[in-house]
Amino acid sequence: MDLKGKVAVVTGASSGIGRAIATKLSAEGCKVALASRSLEKLAEIKKKLPTESFIAGMDVSSTASVNGAFEKIRNEFGKIDILVNSAGVMPLTYLKNRHLEEWLQTIEVNVKGTLRCIHEVLPAMKKQKSGHIINIASVDGKEIFEGGAVYGASKAAVIELSRAMRMELSPEFNIRVTSIEPGTVETDLRKDISDEELLGDKEYGGKEPKLKPENIADAVYYALTQPASVNVNELLIKPTGKS
Repeated sequence: MDLKGKVAVVTGASSGIGRAIATKLSAEGCKVALASRSLEKLAEIKKKLPTESFIAGMDVSSTASVNGAFEKIRNEFGKIDILVNSAGVMPLTYLKNRHLEEWLQTIEVNVKGTLRCIHEVLPAMKKQKSGHIINIASVDGKEIFEGGAVYGASKAAVIELSRAMRMELSPEFNIRVTSIEPGTVETDLRKDISDEELLGDKEYGGKEPKLKPENIADAVYYALTQPASVNVNELLIKPTGKS
């Protein structure tokens, strides 16, 4: 499927996986709405994109912010063909250490933020009887580990949500839904971790095999460019050397 002229909204577009996805989709001909709280970073990214793009200040943890940003995107482009839910946080903690605010923020961003964005694109996608929603989940939604309970639960929710979305939205409205589940990626997400005991126990240095954000962008591109009759349901991606 040709992406030229398609309108894509990418959340979390100011860094890491989101930035790589926005860059890839623009290179392939998409008009891209860059959504994030970090407007200065978005402005720098926008300068380098070859296609028409639009900066949308968006805090996915705020319903009002998401609603206002999508209204501006619709006014700018007139339609939305693709939504990539890439915004996320990863403050890993041991449950015994009781980091309640971080737990709640993880659910607020990773789960509720995804739902807020889906809520905004559905009316237009239903009306046009087409669209593709890509949810960036994680291998941690399937393979749990000590310290990853809340983060893993948030990503498991996204995986299950994606399955239910395909059941409800694909047959009636021709909306495709893909869950992409990366292993360890070279991003700044782990800088969110404040649990000192966990940081002391785990090695997050340079020895661990890691994917690059561009690898996830390539997976998004693969899912989007399949024939309209094909829905790539899930893509589980790990760095070579990881079982």
